[in-house]
Amino acid sequence: MVIRFKVTLTPEERSQIEAITKKGKHESRIVLSARALLLCDASQEETLTSSEISKVLGLSERTIDRLKKRFVEEGLDSALGRKPMDMSSRNIKYDGAFEAKLIALACSEAPAGRARWTIRLLAEKAVELNIVDCVSPMTVQRTLKKTNLN
Repeated sequence: MVIRFKVTLTPEERSQIEAITKKGKHESRIVLSARALLLCDASQEETLTSSEISKVLGLSERTIDRLKKRFVEEGLDSALGRKPMDMSSRNIKYDGAFEAKLIALACSEAPAGRARWTIRLLAEKAVELNIVDCVSPMTVQRTLKKTNLN
């Protein structure tokens, strides 16, 4: 069963949203969300369904439903704005210590039988020396390029 949310705007919210749609410089995403909320307003005589609104504005029905849900549960500012990204859950695998050890390895003497280090050899040697568990040659290449170590 799909839960439907009913958007009922107060006069203050309605005037604030109308101001966003009619004047000022706002991101197109905010203006589209504001127009969708105006069309979803249940306090008006004529209300449209999510499918009708999606056809009028060129948004998907799912986007309209998520906008309604955010408005009902979190309020106007949350519905018009973006959710802040949670970057704390992302683990940093290749930090400054990895870069320093990789640069030291790249500046060291090349292995026997080789004139110089290749990206693939550096990646294999970094894993062999337990600098990291695993690393792709592209990560090694990006790290060396970032430090201008050609």
